[in-house]
Amino acid sequence: MAGMTLNSIDIVDPDLFVQRGYPHEEWALLRREAPVYWYQRENIHPPFWAITKHADLLEVSRRPDLFNSVPPDRPLFVFKKNPDQPRSEEPVFHTLLTMNPPQHGAYRAVVNKRFTPHAIGKLREQIEEVTAAVLDEVVDRSECDFVTEVAARLPLAVISEMFGIPRQDWDRMFRLSNEMIAAEDEEFHRTESIKENVERARLDFFEYFSGLIADRQKTPRDDLSTALTHAQVNGQPMPLFEQLSYFALLIIAGNETTRNAISGGLYALMQHPEQWQRLRGDLGLIPTATEEILRWVSPVVQFTRIASRDTVLRGQQIHAGDFLALFYPSANRDEEVFAEPFRFDITRNPNPQLAFGIGEHYCLGANLARLELQIMFRQLMERLDYAEMTGPIQRMRSNFVGGIKHMPVRLRIRPRRAAA
Repeated sequence: MAGMTLNSIDIVDPDLFVQRGYPHEEWALLRREAPVYWYQRENIHPPFWAITKHADLLEVSRRPDLFNSVPPDRPLFVFKKNPDQPRSEEPVFHTLLTMNPPQHGAYRAVVNKRFTPHAIGKLREQIEEVTAAVLDEVVDRSECDFVTEVAARLPLAVISEMFGIPRQDWDRMFRLSNEMIAAEDEEFHRTESIKENVERARLDFFEYFSGLIADRQKTPRDDLSTALTHAQVNGQPMPLFEQLSYFALLIIAGNETTRNAISGGLYALMQHPEQWQRLRGDLGLIPTATEEILRWVSPVVQFTRIASRDTVLRGQQIHAGDFLALFYPSANRDEEVFAEPFRFDITRNPNPQLAFGIGEHYCLGANLARLELQIMFRQLMERLDYAEMTGPIQRMRSNFVGGIKHMPVRLRIRPRRAAA
């Protein structure tokens, strides 16, 4: 962008994410001129070090002793401050995202075995069937909103079934997830107060999950709800606030990011028809295509860390208590790591993308997300004859999760038997 300087760039305003998508030009400038950059603006809270290079993001992520997760009463991600809508300093949730070792490991162990490659592999048949059923619903449709009618439905169904949540409550989980992730998006407002919107969504989550806990205390099942209900941490029952927070984390993370990768992935394939045709012609490319979709879309924009003591990173003096924002989409376009990083290439290999993070906080559900994406895109390539946009995409108003919330498409999907 002409005239763009370090002092003039904006990499936080959620309105820019709605209008333009990710600020890749700004991140590229930072990678070139100031990869560890103190970003301080009058309307931003808190000021922070912007970490935009792949190597620096790796270093920060792999040093939880030096770069801590932020405590639950501090912001998990940076935001544009609105003086009329003050943020609460009370914790919204206390989850794995706000925990440091050894607490983090103790809490992660509660459900870790349910997300191993072996455990997730047992879900393959179920995910295949859910995916096929989702596509069946739009077989007779010439147009649809691909986000709400396809992309959102697969991960929401899978994580809800893992929890044992009744089908009639899935839409409620979808709505509450949106309200938590995109509290600044008017589409998901219940009131004009962002703070009140977040609090209402949190209380709704907690009310619902309290009912699930009570049910599983009486009638245990082989599901995630039962595992969390009877969880022990260091030999003691998990505290209720952390228990309810865990439910919310897994529901939100289990449907939001995969939904955005599915919609963003199809959008990328539509924008690069030669890659679409190549993938249709060789379904053996599904694994590498999935990794490239994850790199290209990078559904999570940023998480913050806080320095536990003074240190130096890439020549910059970091002080104890300073915030650092890790920009994953920027790291996934790092010119020093990815050849032609702005080229969408479904054969890219190696592809050390960081969409799932790295280190201590590597995404718990990465194996599940990969399997869902691989199955969805394989079935799409088998059954989707064509898809084209019928209007502009609408992006979520958030600088935390880079979501497409609406994507109107004209499409033709063949019935299962025709695809087979």
